[in-house]
Amino acid sequence: MFSSLLEDSAEDLYENAPCGYLSTLLDGQIAKVNATLLGWLGYTREELVGRRAFSDLLTVGGRLYHETHFAPLLRLQGEVGGVALELRTADGSRLPVLVTSKVKSGADGRPQLIRTTIFDASDRRAYERELLRARQEAELDRERLQRLVRTLQHSLLPSSLPQVPGLRAAAHYHIASRDEVGGDFYDLFPLTSARWGFFLGDVCGKGAGAATVTSLIRYTLRAAAVYDSDPVTVLDTLNAALHQEYHGDDPRYCTAIFGILAPDGDGFSITLASGGHPPCLLLRADGTADYQPTPNGLLIGILPSATFTSRAIHLGPGDTLLLYTDGLTEARTGATGTPDGRFGDEALHAFATRLAPTTASAAVAALAGLLEGFGTGLDDDTAILALSVPSPGE
Repeated sequence: MFSSLLEDSAEDLYENAPCGYLSTLLDGQIAKVNATLLGWLGYTREELVGRRAFSDLLTVGGRLYHETHFAPLLRLQGEVGGVALELRTADGSRLPVLVTSKVKSGADGRPQLIRTTIFDASDRRAYERELLRARQEAELDRERLQRLVRTLQHSLLPSSLPQVPGLRAAAHYHIASRDEVGGDFYDLFPLTSARWGFFLGDVCGKGAGAATVTSLIRYTLRAAAVYDSDPVTVLDTLNAALHQEYHGDDPRYCTAIFGILAPDGDGFSITLASGGHPPCLLLRADGTADYQPTPNGLLIGILPSATFTSRAIHLGPGDTLLLYTDGLTEARTGATGTPDGRFGDEALHAFATRLAPTTASAAVAALAGLLEGFGTGLDDDTAILALSVPSPGE
């Protein structure tokens, strides 16, 4: 029985093939057409053979493409394959098809006729339309997500920095991914008429969970500083709050620098405490720049009790204090001599030295340009906060 099924005649294979067959003369006149294609188009054989050209079956756009591209290329190459066109059926509807044509030559090498194979692409066209619709919906969903991320991110950062008499302040936030809320944070706020608090830090992780932790951290730091503004005590309070809230199956922690500044002569006295955060940089009026480490500061929220230390800094005229998160130093730049080709602390120190002396706004603008230059090498959010005292001539 299986053998008998394979004993199809050549005529039956041609007429009832799963694709359309068409033979035309060199001028395009239809000379032969199989039953499959006739069934798709709704024509009789007598209506097409010797009466119509292949281009007559095409839509207006398809006819223009056939005359300007398909036919010239076929004459040049002798074969054109897999071209998407639309045929006009007898009832006026359109049939999307894939067309392959090949020139048949005689023994003397001269072209005799054109053989064309036509595949029904209706299902493929429907599939492509569905893919396009799904892609458009996905793009709309992503746009809505990005708007939500921007709104949530802005709610976690101060809309503007307050004016501190005798001080200049500037900040910048670089978002590495438009699809996820980052966990970096900063703030500058008044405590009394002569004392100001500021902080900058980085929460472990991204997304909604990190945003929740960031909100808790900002509220806790502000509230703790009002009750007792000693930087070590403020970080102790934050550590206790984080550990109590997130000590279970989903532990959360952060790094942070917290500081208090107060007028002192022609500048400001600053007391800093740090919990596992990269040290800030002091860019001096004399053109030097140095890190200001606060040793022994542990990650905040890991242990029920943690040790933090503080240090005092004097910010004089022409000096700038620069705080940043590790997205800056961990950017992949391909630099030699650093782990994994990252930017690194030494490169940042050299960059800051070239900037000094500078102002808060100029330092932040220079670092913002540096971050943009990292391109795809910057895969983590970065927050920057700079404080400076104007020089006498400023």
